Amino acid sequence: MHFTKMHGCGNDYIYINCFTENVTNPEELSRRLSDRHKGIGGDGIILIQPTETADAFMQLYNADGSAGSMCGNGIRCVAKYIYDHGIIPASRDYALIETPAGTKRIALTIESGKVTRAVVDMGIAKIDGGLPEDIYVHGKALKFIGVDVGNDHAVYFLEDNPALEGVMAWPDSEFAREGEYFETHLRFPRRVNSEFIEVLSRNEINMRVYERGSGETMACGTGATASVFAGVMAGKLEHEVTVHLRGGDLTITVEDGNRCFMAGPAVEVFSGECGC
Repeated sequence: MHFTKMHGCGNDYIYINCFTENVTNPEELSRRLSDRHKGIGGDGIILIQPTETADAFMQLYNADGSAGSMCGNGIRCVAKYIYDHGIIPASRDYALIETPAGTKRIALTIESGKVTRAVVDMGIAKIDGGLPEDIYVHGKALKFIGVDVGNDHAVYFLEDNPALEGVMAWPDSEFAREGEYFETHLRFPRRVNSEFIEVLSRNEINMRVYERGSGETMACGTGATASVFAGVMAGKLEHEVTVHLRGGDLTITVEDGNRCFMAGPAVEVFSGECGC
């Protein structure tokens, strides 16, 4: 089976072109291929599938085999793949990608015949709960803002959570251990993505993320979108914000009160064959 490794700000997935390949057990395949020691390595797999209603359908499986509904970094890479590999015409400067969370329009930046950057219309964001909502996680009394951007997020602003002091510098092992308590908290029966936000200014934040089904990742596009939207709704941020993630920067814009756009890079790392 042919695969392509791609990433957006270090959020890396294994992409499989299901216009030509057939995947019969994607859950097990994702667990096997995502292993960074015994597999290809990645935050999961993304299947690029035919559809009658858009240019392609994106189906995400996390590293633990669970299905995901939307991935902001992943959808930029899908748009790059279908342009660079001729699935859509070279005359196009946009792509339409269907996902379980709806169809998204992606504007493409093209250099030397390849997509280098993309802007995703992430659609309408919604607050889920209070502004903020109280929660108690593994001995810590905290406040978070719940946001739905096609998947579920809990955003923790550090200025509101002294119990999380130093979280940005926690060792990977400590962040992974604590992150599991956040992901599986009873408040979130479907589990949740958790974002930890340091506000640098009204137009700039640092973000660290623990993703449902994958653990800590270098970036999360939907998480960045949710965090900026939460900050706008809470009066902490302006409507255009640079988000610094461990793997790079994204720009999030909130228009008309709740419509969100995400801009960032898309990079093809390598392609290969695996005996899957």
